[in-house]
Amino acid sequence: MNVRAIVVGVLCCSVVVTASSRGDSVATDDVVLDALRTELGRWYSALASAKPSAYFIGYWVYDQQSLVLTASDGALIRSEALRRRTLDVSVRVGSYQFDNTHILRGSSSIQFGSAKNSTELPFDGDAVALRQAVWMATDNAYKTAAERYEKLLTNRAVKVREEDSSADFTPYPPQRSYQSPIALTCDTASWAERLRRWSALLTAASHVLSGQITLSAVVSRKYLVTSEGTELVTTEPQWRLTVAAYAKADDGMTLPLYRTYMSRSSGGLPTPDSIERDISGVVQLLGELVRAPVLESYAGPALLSGRAAGVFFHEIFGHRAEGHRIKDPNSSQTLKPFVGKQLLPTFLDVVFDPMIERYAGVELSGSYRFDDEGVPAQRVVSVASGIFKNFLMCRSPIEGFPQSNGHGRKQEGYSPVARQSNLLVIARHTVPFDSLKELLRAECQRQGKPFGLYFDEIAGGFTFTSRTIPNAFTVQPLVVYKVFADGSPDELIRGVDFIGTPLATFANIVVASDRVGVFNGICGAESGSVPVSACSPDLLVSKIEVQKKAKSQSKPPLLPAPSYTTDGQVP
Repeated sequence: MNVRAIVVGVLCCSVVVTASSRGDSVATDDVVLDALRTELGRWYSALASAKPSAYFIGYWVYDQQSLVLTASDGALIRSEALRRRTLDVSVRVGSYQFDNTHILRGSSSIQFGSAKNSTELPFDGDAVALRQAVWMATDNAYKTAAERYEKLLTNRAVKVREEDSSADFTPYPPQRSYQSPIALTCDTASWAERLRRWSALLTAASHVLSGQITLSAVVSRKYLVTSEGTELVTTEPQWRLTVAAYAKADDGMTLPLYRTYMSRSSGGLPTPDSIERDISGVVQLLGELVRAPVLESYAGPALLSGRAAGVFFHEIFGHRAEGHRIKDPNSSQTLKPFVGKQLLPTFLDVVFDPMIERYAGVELSGSYRFDDEGVPAQRVVSVASGIFKNFLMCRSPIEGFPQSNGHGRKQEGYSPVARQSNLLVIARHTVPFDSLKELLRAECQRQGKPFGLYFDEIAGGFTFTSRTIPNAFTVQPLVVYKVFADGSPDELIRGVDFIGTPLATFANIVVASDRVGVFNGICGAESGSVPVSACSPDLLVSKIEVQKKAKSQSKPPLLPAPSYTTDGQVP
């Protein structure tokens, strides 16, 4: 369940691919949609009377065109063009109340969103070939569902009564939307030249061991057609530019830094001058990290930047607010007893809103119009004035939360479960950021601590929600400073991970600043990897704990890296 910034594919020649328009239109001549409609009609008629009978069939098609360019040390190392079309099939056997997706108690396998094999579809417009692939995939899906359903009937007969007797699936009114494709052009020759130049700047300094710049532009055209009457065709363009650089300290510790920029168009990415300034900043900061001291251990007050606080909330709160976990008998179900009760300080709200595309001036990754179960995106107020109100819900209900709120999400090859979208931590009362630092120093003095910590940059994190292992989290910082109680200049340190347990950490949040940070990334969990955003003000926490980061035992390279001279030659 990591959230981290990553890059996906992009083409490398002058090319035109399709992207989405915001308006809907009527599908007139779509060979994929026609094939799905035809096979759905045939199979639903046949399986409705089969033994056991199927009550729901869903088809997901992912039609993806992608371009990728990666440069390192002033040269291209990757240049790819990819076109791929895949099919996922869901056949539900039994009834909405009890079907083949029910938890198989006593099993150690993943119960929700488990991976399955996608079917490769042709993309040259051959309707018969498309239908044959859909036909065979549906046959296989039904047989697999029927076999599991029979096992579940036996399992239910021999196991104790379930804690949550909610239905396995809920009906939802059919949704119809069709987005017409538009053209998206990529001047890859110009982009390739920029990446070469930027990657050379990145590794020009002797302390930078390696560095890469990757541009990706992906256009995903998604189809969802179900036996309930839903027909959705959406097209999602996404551009990402990622800067990644690494250094190594004398003690063997690898020190990475990243910069990731996301937009729905190439024009939304930063200007070349802005990127070059960021690269210079990365190179300088890596040099400082190489020389920075290691912090052995620490427990005391800390300040989290908005980006760090966003990841912190994604890990310790967001995953526990995903409603399907309440049904899992192996889950810790941390938030179940807190519905209608105080969980966070009264000045904090937590909202998940996939309908907004920008926040604090930044485009958000976790935006969509419909979730992957055909439910329109909805704003969910999960915490209001510190009181926990709502779980994120897919179409698998839990006690007290019978309906989806538009957060059933998945990657191709998986089944949908409740997942996060755009997480917004909203502070009702704030102080200026500079005042927050002064409050950190005051808290250090109150606790008798010589310094507190300021977590500035973050890579990601992970959390555990099972009751069979410690219910804890880890956030992985990249840039951390000591903030001294006596007002001495801040000191850069390295080598720590921020760890803890959720309820204890919630109780230690003291105050928020008026500055907001945004973290765009990819979250991996039971239903695969989905794009998410985490937005938060800076937060002061009265007590956190850090542990020493794992590190390599290998020494830095024995010789310096080759470098270009002023005449362009390698000495």
